[in-house]
Amino acid sequence: MADFDSLFSDASQLPLEVRIELIEALWDTVPERDVPLLSDEWKAEINRRSDEFDAGSVETSSWEQIKSDALSRLKNQS
Repeated sequence: MADFDSLFSDASQLPLEVRIELIEALWDTVPERDVPLLSDEWKAEINRRSDEFDAGSVETSSWEQIKSDALSRLKNQS
């Protein structure tokens, strides 16, 4: 089995979109019971944003749109 450094080196050479797909696929392998707990600061931020959403004071975007925009910005930086 390959070690972390060689896996990381190989994965780092993949095209950006493939690296993002790999990250997502790896995250999906983490059992929910093993996901690290959030810090109090993150919980407070999530609550703040949830309150804004519930109040209707923020504009939302779909994950697909956010991902597309981020990939587009990264491609334009290259």
